[in-house]
This record gives sequence, structure tokens and C-alpha cells, in this order.
Amino acid sequence: MVYVVSDADWWRQAVVYQIYPRSFADANGDGIGDLKGITSRVPYLKQLGVDAVWLSPFYPSALKDGGYDVADYRDVDPKIGTLEDFDEMSAALKKAGIRVIVDIVPNHSSDDHEWFQAAVKAGKGSPERERYIFRDGLGPNKDQPPNDWESIFAGSAWSPSGADDGQWYFHWFDSSQPDFNWENEDVKADFLKTLKFWGDRGVSGFRIDVAHGLAKNMSEPLPDWKTLSEMTTQKLTNGNAELDHPILDRAEVHEIYSSWRKLFNTYNPPLMAVAEAWVAPDQKRLYASSEGLGQTFSFDILLCNFEVEEYRKCIDQSLVAAKEHQSSTTWVLSNHDVMRHASRFGLPNVPNANLPVAQVALNVFLLDKFQKTKVDIESGLRRARAATMMILALPGSTYIYQGEELGLQEVVEIEPEQRQDPIFRRTKGKEIGRDGCRVPIPWVSTEKNYGYGSGKPAHLPQPEWMADVAVNVEDKDSSSTLNIYRKALELRKQLLKSEDFEWVENPNKQVLHFRRPGGWEVLVNVGKEDVDLPAGEVLLSSSESRETSKIPGETTVWLKSV
Repeated sequence: MVYVVSDADWWRQAVVYQIYPRSFADANGDGIGDLKGITSRVPYLKQLGVDAVWLSPFYPSALKDGGYDVADYRDVDPKIGTLEDFDEMSAALKKAGIRVIVDIVPNHSSDDHEWFQAAVKAGKGSPERERYIFRDGLGPNKDQPPNDWESIFAGSAWSPSGADDGQWYFHWFDSSQPDFNWENEDVKADFLKTLKFWGDRGVSGFRIDVAHGLAKNMSEPLPDWKTLSEMTTQKLTNGNAELDHPILDRAEVHEIYSSWRKLFNTYNPPLMAVAEAWVAPDQKRLYASSEGLGQTFSFDILLCNFEVEEYRKCIDQSLVAAKEHQSSTTWVLSNHDVMRHASRFGLPNVPNANLPVAQVALNVFLLDKFQKTKVDIESGLRRARAATMMILALPGSTYIYQGEELGLQEVVEIEPEQRQDPIFRRTKGKEIGRDGCRVPIPWVSTEKNYGYGSGKPAHLPQPEWMADVAVNVEDKDSSSTLNIYRKALELRKQLLKSEDFEWVENPNKQVLHFRRPGGWEVLVNVGKEDVDLPAGEVLLSSSESRETSKIPGETTVWLKSV
């Protein structure tokens, strides 16, 4: 019997597939993935068994930050397609039973956005500048930044206006991404217009980029960078609601999301939203409130080492928080911002990995290790498959990132002149950035660009080893990562009964053991050695066993208990 939920609750235990459009499929051969490319791969997505796709930004953009520098929130980048292409893609996905979630980037726009261009021209004190965060520079000529704050992408968080008026604009990320002033009524009204535009076009929900950063208090005096960094550590570690952090996880941000929720609820079924919120565990509940966005990413599982106690603590915290606020938690191991987990699990453990830290800082640390440490590819892939089967069996929704179903590794074979991430540019190559997880995925081992596109080379180079993990190769191998994902997603639909969950005490401390309704048991062997398998029918295993009475090392087994 298949677990059936109401249309309004479809997202609570959905499997959502993240598509990075420029790196998924290139239909017109220009080297950049496009919407027609996505449409052509709908049969693949249907066979995989996902419930929805989340599209990373496909809006007009200069691509100074992979599309997260948005020039127009209500259109499609001509390099990716048209609004008609979007409608065609959406219709094909809907026919296949797959919903569409789109990325919204409300913290900042591109410096090419018409509002920012108007702000620069309008000058100091104008209504146009009030839509962003402009401040006078320091020094007799006002040619120094307003303060010593640093961007997340390195370098100063301030850039000169370009209007020769002594003013600078704030950008938490790249200089091409000026931050909006969310105290401005124009900004609030325009984003409601954007959300309605896509809601009316048939999307089922939104992923909210930098959801914790919209509300800011930029009143003077502002703390210096050292003090701000200390405040950030306190805020991320324990929430500290009393701490008046000027730009991170402020209470006013939930007033914004409350107004969005009112709009979402005018649709039938209501639109869903999931927050990208790198905040302390006790703050996630506010973003996941039914009066706000409704769901927030649980990045804690991504930060865990492959260890029983870390996983158990993380799962307990996430499920308790979700239950308290009638939300559902989310599970994610890879995305467009972090090292692919098949590589990450092949590295030595990260000390205190389960502490809430800034995503970019974590990735910098991991990539540094990746460059200096030999990756155990076989162990990394076994652990990746085991961890995926674990999160697919947990209550809540699972977000998977394109290519992880092929077991893709992080790509390091990218020359400096080919790198696109602003982190690489702003650190002068000291930090290699996120391009390695954004390389286009391989479809056909024997075709040009491995089937990604038949024309120009992919916008990021695809290494030769990708031929071995192309879709057509893995499709023929019953034990491949791709076929394990397919079997797991199909079986998951059959096994789901409710959101109930209970731990099972296992005498072996290397085994994480839990039970879902209907006698579905899940055992994760985090150790290297085989362990005893309890009595029952093995429904699926993340790796093959030589002995039917054993669970191999670094393996997850789904069991039907007797």
C-alpha cells in the first residue's frame, strides 16, 4: 500500500532533486545547460522517482556568482531559455508527476539589476538608493570603506558606488551582489510581486537563499570586524536571541516571511517554502514555523562525520524541533555550495563537524584538506551510499543534488583560467571555491561532452573519469549507485506509512538502528568490519554482502522485521 498524503502536505516527506540548470543538460550546444535540456531529461527524473525538482537560479545574470547575481527576478536568462521554455518544462514535469520549486534570492540582487543601476545614477540621499545599503566612506576624501567588515567571499564587504560621490554600498557576498535594504517598502512589495508571478505560473514552492540574512540593522555605531566575528560565533553556536547581531538571524526577518506566508496560503494547495538558514539549532524552528516559510534545511546532518553518536544527536535534535512546530525536517548531504559527499566521506573526520558553522567556511576547510589529503574514493562512495539510504529512511523530506545519484566525486581537474567561483577570484586563487561540485554531469560515456551537449565544450571541464560513471554505464549495472537510488526511492514510496520514528538499541556501538512504522527497520554500520544482521528480510542494501547474515562495513540495510 502506497502512503498517501494530502496535496497540502506533499512536501513533508518528499524527495526533491536539485538541478543546477547550467550544468544539467545543454540542448542547444552552446556549452551552457538550459531549460530545454531539463525538459529532455524528464523521463530520467521520472524513472529516478523524485517528487519535485528545485531549480537553482535560471534568471538573467552576468554569472559572476553562478546565477545568484540576479538581474531580473521575473524572467529567464536568454542563455538558458525563455518563459515559454519554462512553461514547457513545467508542463512536462507536471505530466510526469513532478512538482517545481524555484530558487528565490532576496538578500541581494545583481549590480546589473535596473534598481541598482538607477540607484547609482540617482545619487546620495535618493529614494532609489534607499532600496540598497549605501554609506559614506571614511577619510577626508571618503575614499575608504565605511568600516572594516569583510565579505563572505573574502575582501571588503563594501565597494564604491562608482558615482564619485564618496558613497559605498554593502555586499555580504561578491561586489556584484549589492544587498537589498529590507526596511524599504519598495523591496517588500516587489518580492511579493515576484513570488506571485511564479506562483501564478504554477510552481509549487520556493527555496529561499540566505534566508537568515535579509533583515539588518545598519545604524551607527557598527561593531568592528573582530567584534562582529565574535558575535557571529556566539550566534551560530547557541542562538543567543538576546544578541543584537546587525546582519545575521534577526527577529525582524520573520515579519517578512509572515507576509509571504499570507500570500502562499492564497493558493490551493498552499505554496511551500524551504529556508537556507545557517543558524543555531534552536533558531531553525522559527523559519520552519507554519506562520513563516514552513520548512528549513537541516544542514546539521551534512556537517556530521560518519559516526553513530553524531548522527543520533543530529537526528534527535532535528526531529524534536520539527515535531514541536508541526513542520517536517529536511535531510541533505550535497548541494551546489559544498563538496560532493562521496569525496567528503573519503577524507579524515572533521573535528567538531556537527557544530553549526558558516557553509562557506566549512567548504574552504574541506577543500583545503581535499587538496592536501589523499581521498579514499572507495570508502567515500560506500559511506555516501550508506548515508543516503539512511536519510531517505528518516521522517521528513530529502533533498538530493544532481549527480550524487551517480556517485560523482568532487572535480579538481579545473585550470585557474577556467574557474568561475568569485571565491577563487577574490582570494587570488588561495581558495579554489565551489566549481568542483558544479561541473556538468555525464549522460553518455561515448558521446561528445559525455552527452551533456553536442556542441561547444561544457562551461566547466568534465574530466575523463566521468565516462566511467555516465548514466548509460550505470544504467546497465544493477549494483551501481544510480540503480541503488532508483530502488531506494521506489521502495521508500511503498514503505512510508507515517512520520513516526523510534530508535532500536543495538548491542554493537558501530550500528545506528531505527524503526519506521510497518516493521521497516534501518541499520547503518559505520565501522569497517562486518556486523551481525538481525533476523528479517533484507529489502535493500547500499553495498553487496558476501554473507547473508552480515552487514558489510560502511553499509546501510533496510530490513523487514519478522
